[in-house]
Amino acid sequence: MSDKKTPNNDKDNPVTKRDDAGIVRRIAAFIIIAFILIFIICGISGLWYIKSALEPVDPESDKDVSVDIPLGSSTSDIASLLEEKGIIKNSTIFRFYLKFKNESEFQAGDYTLSPSMEIDELVKVLKKGKVLKEPMYSVTIPEGKTIKEMASIYAAALPFSKEAFLNKVNDPHYMDNLINTHPDILSNAILDPQIRTPLEGYLFAATYNFYSKEPGVEKVVSKMLEKTAKVVKPRLDDIASRDLTVHKALTMASIVQKEARSKKQRRKIAGVFYNRLEKDMPLQTDPTVLYALGEHKEKVLLEDLEVESPYNTYHVDTLPAGPIANFSKTSFNAAINPENTDYIYFLHDDKGNIHYAKTRKKHKQLKAQYID
Repeated sequence: MSDKKTPNNDKDNPVTKRDDAGIVRRIAAFIIIAFILIFIICGISGLWYIKSALEPVDPESDKDVSVDIPLGSSTSDIASLLEEKGIIKNSTIFRFYLKFKNESEFQAGDYTLSPSMEIDELVKVLKKGKVLKEPMYSVTIPEGKTIKEMASIYAAALPFSKEAFLNKVNDPHYMDNLINTHPDILSNAILDPQIRTPLEGYLFAATYNFYSKEPGVEKVVSKMLEKTAKVVKPRLDDIASRDLTVHKALTMASIVQKEARSKKQRRKIAGVFYNRLEKDMPLQTDPTVLYALGEHKEKVLLEDLEVESPYNTYHVDTLPAGPIANFSKTSFNAAINPENTDYIYFLHDDKGNIHYAKTRKKHKQLKAQYID
């Protein structure tokens, strides 16, 4: 029998095991405490952030902000619009707050709101459809109007002159600023030297409310471009799918606006115009002649067709240099979603009806029947 002792193994030592277990417990406790602290800190930070996001943007503000909430707007749409206008701090938290409070059924309308408003006050106003104050001016711009005609309408209703309006909308520096502000709808195309008035066709037809005593031209133009953006921006992909630019789409929309009244007529006439362009045929539409002449006439004469202008579609075989008037939503939709048709001619009779033809021979027959 050997008297050799078995070597001492620390791993099997009960004291060592207790020490290791204690270290593990301390590490585990430290990790748990760290997680709890992180959770508490995140929770407190989150609550503070939510509380901060639900407070007024600027409690001391006396600024009035016009906010137009369209019919059919979802809660998400309204929240995004309020954040964009600087009325709330965070649209996502605002939506969660509305869900938590079970608030809904907001009213469409043109509101005057303020960055100083409390969230509950804002919700109350939007639910009742109550504006904070009535507009000082309300101006309606009809469809199919030129910049020059708009200037006269505004000058008759607002405290600035027709000349002041026209000078501003023809100011190159101001146009550069607008292009930078609205890059989705405005481009350098409006600065083409052939363009008579850069913003022609870009100022949407609608009723505009103004709440200050002396709204300037820039305020007017800004509100109108915002309306245009609301119509155009959702259809940018459709415009691109037709290999059009916004400028060309609005140019076509303005011509369609001048040539037809109903939604059905506008889609069909847009189809005729595109057919002619595809065949390298001039559009030969009288409203472009009148715009080129710069005057209104009850009847376009043969000598008028000879005017040399980048707007006269008897003179050019493409779209004119730019829009010839503002447009309605149906004309814009027709310009980017025309009716598929084989017609390449049309004419108006004296009763407001439109007659279409696929051949020049048939067109001449219709002309003899309804016009000559």
